[in-house]
Amino acid sequence: MSDAIDVSDRTKFAMPIRNLISLVASVAVGVWAYFGIIERLNRIETEMILVNSDLVKNTEFRIKWPRGDLGSLPADAEQFMLIEHLSGEFDKLLHNIETGKAPFDQQQALTLDFYKQRIETLEGKVETLKDNVANLKAHNGN
Repeated sequence: MSDAIDVSDRTKFAMPIRNLISLVASVAVGVWAYFGIIERLNRIETEMILVNSDLVKNTEFRIKWPRGDLGSLPADAEQFMLIEHLSGEFDKLLHNIETGKAPFDQQQALTLDFYKQRIETLEGKVETLKDNVANLKAHNGN
């Protein structure tokens, strides 16, 4: 019984060419699919690293910006300067008003005098009407 197969570096075997071509094609498709999967995994991993980096930067910005740790915009600085200037002007006007040195021109004085005279005239007329109504009530007995 000599069923044993003798295999060595000189062993020969016959194979149809179509089987050989299909075997080579199968190996090529397998290698192509493997490297495609590896490339896709590398791309996803790189994307995940970039997203994670952006997330860390965004979280840092979100926390530090409102505190003023990252500085301020030029527009904010300009607004702060304007607010400071207006605050100083307001303090000067308030001081002038309290000390009686408020800016007051002649036109304003004439306007205020006109309204003062008009109010006094109207108050006098109201008093006269009240007196007339009181006299009528007393005269009619109501």
